[in-house]
Amino acid sequence: MALENHVRNPIEWGWDQLRGAGRAVEHAGRSVQGSETLAPPQIRRIGIADLRDVLRRGLDDFATYRTDVIFLALIYPLAGLALAQVAFGYQFLPLLFPLASGFALIGPVAAVGLYEMSHRHEQGEVVAWSDAFGVVKKPSFGAIVTLGLMLVAIFCLWLAAANVIYSLTLGPEEPASIGTFLRDVVGTSAGWTMIVVGCGVGFLFALLVLTISVISFPMLVDRDVGLHTAIETSVRAVIANPLPMAAWGLIVALALVIGSLPLFLGLIFVVPILGHATWHLYRRVVV
Repeated sequence: MALENHVRNPIEWGWDQLRGAGRAVEHAGRSVQGSETLAPPQIRRIGIADLRDVLRRGLDDFATYRTDVIFLALIYPLAGLALAQVAFGYQFLPLLFPLASGFALIGPVAAVGLYEMSHRHEQGEVVAWSDAFGVVKKPSFGAIVTLGLMLVAIFCLWLAAANVIYSLTLGPEEPASIGTFLRDVVGTSAGWTMIVVGCGVGFLFALLVLTISVISFPMLVDRDVGLHTAIETSVRAVIANPLPMAAWGLIVALALVIGSLPLFLGLIFVVPILGHATWHLYRRVVV
């Protein structure tokens, strides 16, 4: 008769780990698929005045939990400074602006915890910074991770495109110094070509991310839906509200630029406000 409690050998331990990993993959697959019983969400039309209201609500949430969200948002200026160090220290100077602007492409991933805090605050719960990590217990967590990986892939494609644009205009040689690089960017036709083409291509990447993620991430936090349903709902919301969504994308872009100027420190305040406001935007658009 086998003993119920015994020291497991390496083979037994490894088998248990494999079974646990298999269950995790299976659960992630179900969460990506979502619940099949939920009715498709309805989209409400909004106006520019609604954007002012969601920003006000986002500011209210930030004021309520400012110490908690500031703690969470410290990662943004630290990440920005790390990117700047990489750019200056390893001759990646031409990619400094694409790296900084790329925050807008992966920002929705980092704001997931803020959506969870707004969700709990909406339900009348007492919220602390640790509640932001409650998203890992969501039924749709696998879909959240998958969508996040999609945005990281888009971010990497943007960096690759920016590098190609630099190589075809001012490159492929690395800039000799910061001063030389800045003079070439603003003082030559090739530099202005790089700026115009880079901004145009960057706009397309930003439009793609806005379209697939502005509603999908908060929706995955709020409901047990699949990844396809969340992205489809986000696309339908943008199509139904083209002007307000375009204005929202412009607000986010300008706020991130302003927040990045003083050594990225402004992102400590900008990112939480935008994150909470995005949650309220989702509530305003999706029925």
